[in-house]
Amino acid sequence: MNTNEAIAQILKREGVEWIACFPSNNLIEEAAKVGIRTIMFRQERGALMAADGFSRMSNRERFGVVITQGGPGAENSMGGLAQAFADNVPILHLPGGNRLSEYGVRPNFSPAHTYQSVTKSAEVVLTADAAPAALRRAFHAMRNGRPGPAVVEIPADVANQELSTPELHYEPPKRHLTTPSAGDVRDAVTALLAARKPVIWSGMGVLLSAASAALTELAELTEIPVYCTLSGKSGFDERHPLALGAGSGATTLQARTWLQESDVLLALGSSLTRTGYGQPIPDGKTIIHNTESIEDINKDYTTAIGLPGDARATIEMLIEEVKAQIGPKGRKGKTTVAAEIAELKQRWMADWTDVLNSDERPINTYRVIGELERVLDHDQSVVTHDAGAPRDTIVPFYTATVPHSYIGWGKTTHLGFGIPLMIGAKLAAPDRFCLNFMGDGAFGMSGLDIETAVRAGAPITTVVLNNGGMATYPGGYPTARERFGTTHMSGNYAEIAQGLGAVGIVVTEPGEVANAIKQARRHNAEGRAVLLDVHSNLEPRRSTFR
Repeated sequence: MNTNEAIAQILKREGVEWIACFPSNNLIEEAAKVGIRTIMFRQERGALMAADGFSRMSNRERFGVVITQGGPGAENSMGGLAQAFADNVPILHLPGGNRLSEYGVRPNFSPAHTYQSVTKSAEVVLTADAAPAALRRAFHAMRNGRPGPAVVEIPADVANQELSTPELHYEPPKRHLTTPSAGDVRDAVTALLAARKPVIWSGMGVLLSAASAALTELAELTEIPVYCTLSGKSGFDERHPLALGAGSGATTLQARTWLQESDVLLALGSSLTRTGYGQPIPDGKTIIHNTESIEDINKDYTTAIGLPGDARATIEMLIEEVKAQIGPKGRKGKTTVAAEIAELKQRWMADWTDVLNSDERPINTYRVIGELERVLDHDQSVVTHDAGAPRDTIVPFYTATVPHSYIGWGKTTHLGFGIPLMIGAKLAAPDRFCLNFMGDGAFGMSGLDIETAVRAGAPITTVVLNNGGMATYPGGYPTARERFGTTHMSGNYAEIAQGLGAVGIVVTEPGEVANAIKQARRHNAEGRAVLLDVHSNLEPRRSTFR
């Protein structure tokens, strides 16, 4: 067998069921021959982003895989790789490459060399016999340590090269859990229990390690409230009395209060990376830091106690230590924390209830969010934002319930991510209602992949806030907008969706929003992708605190 045939067999052994691709690579044909479904996207960036969405939903048990052409195809993959790398999402990218005889000739492009700054691992397969080991290293990297994208570049001549033996020797590498030391766990629990006002900071590692149940037990034992990062949103049920909510640059009053006033912060499954798309951690706190990536400890914040290891295994150790120190029932029901959170939430929502129910025209962005909150079955839905205003308006107000009922993203924020992300999420969870909440600027970056959703049989719903501008900058660039219309954009997005084979619904009245969402759910259940073209306002308000 040749290299491409061997790689296809390896992907089959790894349990890969579908591959995102674009546009031309003979590996696509070999994958199809072994029964792996190949889905052609409208551009490479979308293919990678769909793989990202699939991986986010799959807890390092399944991985999104992408095949692209070499040269321009690999060059155009940068955005998808950079997004996955920033958010620590494991995906496998298999780009073509130049023939080895042309490899070092400028301006020929090497994805493995160029993308080392936005991948966890990247290598070139130099001979057919090297392919199995390269794939083994890539899958090991995706399963273990810091999650992130892996690139295996296959030069054009190596792709057709025969292996030296007829038998393929490949065993899928296993996941190897790491845990912190017992002494560090003991010190962490001692510090938590002695704290005046502790808080738990829950990151995406809690989701990827399926640690939500364990996190809930730890929070209840200690009566410590839980804040979820943007990418960690849905790792802790936001209906729980100890839930503070989640945040990007915007968040809830209760989250902001605890993050500002807490003296001890326990970060679980988080890189604790400083980002403008998340909440800041003030100086002066005692930080206990759990992450699978030991290099993140003491990276951006001074760490008092490091707990390197898998999030769920670490939380389980913390639970046992809490029980050893204060008994099996812990502090459950013995503090006023839940009441304090409820009072703050009530005060915060008093300022936002009217706008979430607004009857103003054009339709207020928050009215759309309010209807999503009221109409959707949160446990059976997957919701995501797009970059900019959609993210900062919806994240504080949409209630995430079960794991992966919301996909938060954005240490880098690529416009248009929401559509391909939701296609990947739908392929991972076909029984869930999958909805993307985006602006008209974001639609321009990935709108054609609505057709991919139709063709792939992945019926998703896209809500486009059709407000004729860039709502992230409602007060920005006034001269450019007034004199040249720089930030003004327009379009009938429902008609575009219809032309791509989806159902397009125009919504112009506040009272129509709820019924439009219900229609979208029915259409999706019947196998049709939907776009809701919501004529909305340029809403400047955000739940931020200065």
